[in-house]
Amino acid sequence: FNSRYSDYADITSIEFMRAALPRPTDGFDGTFEIQSVRQVIEWRSSARFDYVLEISAWVSRIGTTSFTLDAEMRRAGEAQVLATTETTYVHVDPKAFTKREIQPNMRTALEAGARGKTMDHAGYLR
Repeated sequence: FNSRYSDYADITSIEFMRAALPRPTDGFDGTFEIQSVRQVIEWRSSARFDYVLEISAWVSRIGTTSFTLDAEMRRAGEAQVLATTETTYVHVDPKAFTKREIQPNMRTALEAGARGKTMDHAGYLR
């Protein structure tokens, strides 16, 4: 089901923010509120039932108020990319939901990313 790939990208975004931003709660407490405005998915092969997916994510572009998070989805432990996503988010005021400039400390955190950090929702790495 192709719609699941957007779900995977969304979970990836949440975990990326938790790992990359200065505090794990910054993406959820209004400190760094974001809204998705665009998403492109490219399917290269199918993820099958019961596959455990391994997803790598990084920020590919940062603007004044927005950034793009790219992701590659693979079957865990394999090199072949099954799908890629490119999701653009806009940083917004948590109350008015109007565009807001990305602050320097958040820009630095997004640029640094979450290199070397792993989230394991499936218990695959135990």
